[in-house]
Amino acid sequence: MSAVRQAGSGGADGPDAIRLFLCGDVMTGRGIDQVLPHPVEPHLFESWARTAAVYVELAERAAGPIGRKLDFAYPWGDALAVLQELGPDVRIVNLETAVTTSEAAQAGKGIHYRMNPANLPCLTSADIDCCILANNHVLDWGHEGLLQTLASLHDAGLRTAGAGRDAREAAAPAAIGLSSRGRVLVFAFAAADSGVTPEWAATEARAGVNFLERVSARSAAPIAELASARRQPGDVVVVSVHWGGNWGFDVSREQRAFAHGLIDDGGADIVHGHSSHHVKGIEVYRNKLILYGCGDFLNDYEGIRGQERFRPDLTLMYFPVLDPASGDLRELRAVPMRIHRFRLERADAQGSSWLRRTLEREGAAFGTGVAADEHGMLSLCWQTADGVPAVAASKTA
Repeated sequence: MSAVRQAGSGGADGPDAIRLFLCGDVMTGRGIDQVLPHPVEPHLFESWARTAAVYVELAERAAGPIGRKLDFAYPWGDALAVLQELGPDVRIVNLETAVTTSEAAQAGKGIHYRMNPANLPCLTSADIDCCILANNHVLDWGHEGLLQTLASLHDAGLRTAGAGRDAREAAAPAAIGLSSRGRVLVFAFAAADSGVTPEWAATEARAGVNFLERVSARSAAPIAELASARRQPGDVVVVSVHWGGNWGFDVSREQRAFAHGLIDDGGADIVHGHSSHHVKGIEVYRNKLILYGCGDFLNDYEGIRGQERFRPDLTLMYFPVLDPASGDLRELRAVPMRIHRFRLERADAQGSSWLRRTLEREGAAFGTGVAADEHGMLSLCWQTADGVPAVAASKTA
């Protein structure tokens, strides 16, 4: 992986634009790890599952045979062709699994996700630039597991944000240089309301996550100040936050105030929210993009029943295009995908329509709409801060 990306893919977004790829939670542990070439020991400590093989069996019962010792790139499926077609300058995911062989499972925690470090080509096969680690699973296998996760990712050339060997490292942004101008700075935070406990917070003497006790306008101010201090001319700043519960479309007043505060104080060009197992509404505030919930992107939940009305099998690949001088949103394309047999595939017409209607319904309160082209590509529509209608994509990729 190169240390510097060539900015600007040309086309409808212009030669100077910066295009990002963002998505929600990427969980490549447990069942997914078991079907890759080098599975870790499968034992679990869940109330109803004592082996990760249970999740493979559930998925196969629901969707058909998956196989074993599959190619590292298998989980990404059709997403790899989409990434190749749209050519983002920077690729950012929330990695919601420890990359470790640690046996130091967190006592009292109901779910523990881990992937064998030997399966790391699963991530590098998608040419990921930055893995967000500020979430409620990165310490599932203890501080030993976190330290191995950090070492494994860094040895593979992957940048991380939101967790570190101490508080300073956990708070530091990932910096992705662009060859022609500036950088993309990625700050990441794990909010208490997503299930992260204060004991997981990094300190001067202990590894952990970049912990955010409360999401509010007040808590946004010091983050914006920090980001502004690190920002250089030409930089684009992404603030990624793991917040809120797993289910439900509501966006709390506190979340909205926090996101607006980051933007008002010059701390964020994009607020990248995740934790919900399904997509949530999108806002464009003062020409800046707020993704309140990106939904799960990869997981082993197939066959688990009870939340079908949220369609957790459907997900989106988000491709915002930003003006490098201002950080303002120029366009947002979103590609509908479906998780099927632990693999991403393009969503069918019914799935794409469900995602479009959901974003339309949930975006209405934020003044955003969604258009779709003949290939199922979704495009965000909004009014700029000057009141000018914006339709954020051309009909061709």
